[in-house]
Amino acid sequence: MVTVSHIVNKLVSERIYLHEALSKGIASYGSVAKHLKPIIEEELDKEIEHTAIVTALRRYADKIKTRFGDIQFDTRQSEVNLKTHIIDINVLKTQVLMDKLNRFYDLMNFEKGDILHIIFGRTHVAIVTNERNKEKILKLLQNQKIKKIEENLVALSFTVGKKRIEQPGVLFQITRNLAWENINVIEIISVDVEVTFIIQKKDANKGYNALERLIQNSN
Repeated sequence: MVTVSHIVNKLVSERIYLHEALSKGIASYGSVAKHLKPIIEEELDKEIEHTAIVTALRRYADKIKTRFGDIQFDTRQSEVNLKTHIIDINVLKTQVLMDKLNRFYDLMNFEKGDILHIIFGRTHVAIVTNERNKEKILKLLQNQKIKKIEENLVALSFTVGKKRIEQPGVLFQITRNLAWENINVIEIISVDVEVTFIIQKKDANKGYNALERLIQNSN
């Protein structure tokens, strides 16, 4: 049986900013209930008391806070790093490309700070590296079908810490802070205890500060 609580939970979870506002305690339950009331009544095909929706919202907000409130990041293990001048090259996945992949690593000078992430999708491969390697990479990609090249990117890395990396909800906790700042994440790369977000250069400061607040607010 579909209840007011079921519909409230569904509607809030589908609206990320409403979800965030409730979890941070900055939304008025009464105002949110007034906004959702016509939608809920349409789904249930009957009139619903305003107070019933407010009660459902309060319970949902309490559940969110309980679920994610215990995720804390230790300044001794967590840190934020920013690397600029990054590009993301998206290429059609072909056997010829797969045969060439090892050669990309030979182009890198990791001791001087080069990065290289190769991300496999079902039909395409994303190559994330430093802008200074662009021409060398494109030379290897001759005759390959390049879907797009995104420049003016940064790599924003967040070190989670051993105790937190296996905790459910950690990645959500990090990414929702970026979403709250209206930051578009182009790629997410996770290796061991480090999560790297490839974002646009214009969002670098907002993204860095958003992740720093995660650490500062935990202490």
